[in-house]
Amino acid sequence: MNPSFPIRPEAAQTKVSGIVEVVDYGRLKPGLIPLWVGEGDLSTPAFIAEAATRSLAAGETFYTWQRGIPELRAAIAAYMGRVYGRSFSPDRFTVTIGGMHAMQIAARLASGEGDEVIVPTPAWPNFAGALGVAGARVVEVPMTLSELGWRFDANEIARAVTKRTRAIVINSPSNPTGWTATGEELRAVLELARDKGLWIIADEIYGRYVYDDAIAIDGRAPSFHDYAQDDDLILYCQTMSKNWAMTGWRIGWIEAPAALGQTIENLVQYSSSGVPVFVQRAAITALEHGESFVAHQIARARRGREIVYDALAGIPGLVAPKPPGALYAFFALPGRDARATAFRLIDEAGVGLAPGGAFGDNARDCLRLCFARKAEDLEETMRRLEPVLTEIAGAAA
Repeated sequence: MNPSFPIRPEAAQTKVSGIVEVVDYGRLKPGLIPLWVGEGDLSTPAFIAEAATRSLAAGETFYTWQRGIPELRAAIAAYMGRVYGRSFSPDRFTVTIGGMHAMQIAARLASGEGDEVIVPTPAWPNFAGALGVAGARVVEVPMTLSELGWRFDANEIARAVTKRTRAIVINSPSNPTGWTATGEELRAVLELARDKGLWIIADEIYGRYVYDDAIAIDGRAPSFHDYAQDDDLILYCQTMSKNWAMTGWRIGWIEAPAALGQTIENLVQYSSSGVPVFVQRAAITALEHGESFVAHQIARARRGREIVYDALAGIPGLVAPKPPGALYAFFALPGRDARATAFRLIDEAGVGLAPGGAFGDNARDCLRLCFARKAEDLEETMRRLEPVLTEIAGAAA
């Protein structure tokens, strides 16, 4: 900390994102194919954007409901009911400035200074960021990688629990690994949380993106919603970003027991003071009329996954099991520094990937590639990557 600026240690100790570092290095490189962030190449469909335009034309530019306009909260409840096959009360939902805002609120609700929160890693770095700013200490529980995929062990989670533990973060399907919890694994975590009185912070943002029929339930990933009661200590973080190509709109929601509604409204008031109405109108249209677009997105991701992994399978020395869910190829070059490799791939292949060290110490030899992109781009990506990755993997052997 610079002594001339006496800021709080929670702020001073926030880390530079290992992803942003690579993005800033390569973002202006001509011809680069950017696959480093969790974002596809499709812009928001016109029918969604036009709903926002109509709202603006109608003059909906004033302050609004802190928890979200009633129409959107009802639309979220109806959408969740369709996906999970059960009824939901709108009182469980509060609209947020994207999934990150939902995560920040969840972190504030469940933890604070001196508390511990368990996070299986590799994990999206923003979990640790949000928890750290709230004053909590992240306890990493490393998952292990083999040719069969990333292995999750609920017993390891249980062994990490201490008197200071307040919450467990479960991201399934996972960013970055694509690991997708089975029903048995979710039940084990839920029983542990119930037994110890712990919160579960559930990031199920990629729940519609599941490719393993042996795991899937009605075409989507298993969820805590399949096993939990409404009063279980679970905070669900969600976003409009992935399913409806709305990353730049910054709108999502947090789901929690209805009794927490006023507290969450207070946290919204003192952080964002609500989400613009015209953005909420677009979200309603997406939820109510966007199912065919979501299906198109999932089909593109499924095809992208096949293109990428067919190519990775032909590169000796990589550990690259197909992920059962999410939008990412997350593969290892054992013995290599992924950060250095990411910079080299920008310079020599013209492809931007995220270095695994950004997601946890146990992934420093991994790279993340987002395959939510058109087939032609991914085919060109793999043509560019194959010779460079082959050389790097061979040098490590």
